[in-house]
Amino acid sequence: MENNIYDKRGVSASKYEIHNSVSSLWKGLHEKAFCKILPDYTGGSDDHVNIMHADTAGTKTSLAYIYWKETGDMTVWNDIVQDAIVMNIDDMACVGCTDNIVLSSTIGRNKHLIPGDVISVLINATQNFIEKLERSGILLHLAGGETADVGDIVRTVDVGITAFARLKKDELIVNDIKDKNIIIGFSSSGRSVYEEKFNSGIGSNGLTSARHDLFSDQYRVKYPESYSPQTDIDYVYSGSRSLTEKIQVGAEMIDIGKFLLSPTRTYIPMLKEIFKSHRKHISGLIHCTGGGQTKVMKFVNNKRIIKDNLFETPQIFQLIQAESKASIREMYEVFNMGHRMELYTEEKYAEDIINISRSMGIDAKIIGHVEECEKNELEIHTENQVIGYFY
Repeated sequence: MENNIYDKRGVSASKYEIHNSVSSLWKGLHEKAFCKILPDYTGGSDDHVNIMHADTAGTKTSLAYIYWKETGDMTVWNDIVQDAIVMNIDDMACVGCTDNIVLSSTIGRNKHLIPGDVISVLINATQNFIEKLERSGILLHLAGGETADVGDIVRTVDVGITAFARLKKDELIVNDIKDKNIIIGFSSSGRSVYEEKFNSGIGSNGLTSARHDLFSDQYRVKYPESYSPQTDIDYVYSGSRSLTEKIQVGAEMIDIGKFLLSPTRTYIPMLKEIFKSHRKHISGLIHCTGGGQTKVMKFVNNKRIIKDNLFETPQIFQLIQAESKASIREMYEVFNMGHRMELYTEEKYAEDIINISRSMGIDAKIIGHVEECEKNELEIHTENQVIGYFY
C-alpha cells in the first residue's frame, strides 16, 4: 500500500521493500515488540535484555538547510539533533525503556556546503538535549560519535543517532494487543510542561512530501542540492508558500518554515510517569512514525483496529493537505495527523493514564478500540468518511 506522490519523490511511507528484504532475518526474542529485543550479550544475565536502535532526522535536515541559508538562523540545527535522538529513544520507550540510554552520533556532511559552525551547533545541541532530559529525570549518556566529510554521497548533511540500553526483562513491554482494548492517543501538537515553545506536531516523518508540497519552486532554482536530481520536476517544490511567510499560530505569528521545523516531541517524561503505575497494564505501545496512523498494523494478529475518535487535525497537516491536494487516505499513511504515540490497554485504566498525560501538558483521550477479526484491518473515521485499510 504505497502513497503514489510519496513514492515518486523517491521515499516510502510503508518501506515495503526494506521490510521484504529483512523478512527472513531473526526478529529477536519477541516478534511483536516495537524494537528488536536481544539477549543480554553485554552482561550474560538471564534477567536482562539488550536493545539497540538507529535512526536519523531524515530529510528534515534538507529543510533546515534551506531555512538556514535563507535566514541565517543557526538555531534550527538544535532541533534537528532532537529529531534524531527522539526517533530513537521514543521507539525504545515503546518496549518500556526510558532511562540509562547510551547514544552515539553519526554526522555525514558535504563540507563544501556545511561549515564547521553548523557541526559545532549539532554536537553541542546533543549534549544540551541530554541535559534538558536529565532535568525531567531521564538519563541519557553520550558515547561520542563520528563526523564524516562525505560530499560525494551526502548532498548537504545527514544527522543520525545510534542508541543502546540494557533493560530488566520484567520491565519489558511487548505488544500483545487484545480484543476489547481501548486505544489512548497522545497529542503530537501543543506545548508540554517540558517544552519551551508550541509544537506543530509534524515530527520527523513525511518531511520530503511536506516541504515539497508546501514551498514554491523558487527553492528548486536556488537550492538544487536540497533534493534528488532524479526526482520528477513536477514533484519538486510544487507548492505556493515561502519559508518566511507568516501564519497565525494561536496568538503568535510564525514563519511557515520554522513551524514545519518544530522538533519531534519526546513522550519519554510522560511515559516514565505512566509506567510507574501502569507498566503491567499496557497491551501495546505504538510510535506512529513511518506509516503514520497505519503503523500499528505491523504489530497485531487477526485484529480490527478502529480509530473513530481522533484529535482534530493540527494546523500543520491542514496546510500540507491544502497545498498538496493529497487524499485523506494518503495523509493518514504518511503523517501522524494529530497523535504520534498510542497506548493499548483496558478501559478501566484509561482515566488515570489520560490524567497523567494531561498533567504534563500533553492532551490525551480514547481515540478508538480493538476487535477480533479473521484478518488484520484498520478503520480510520474522519469527519466525512471511514477509510479502510486491509492487510
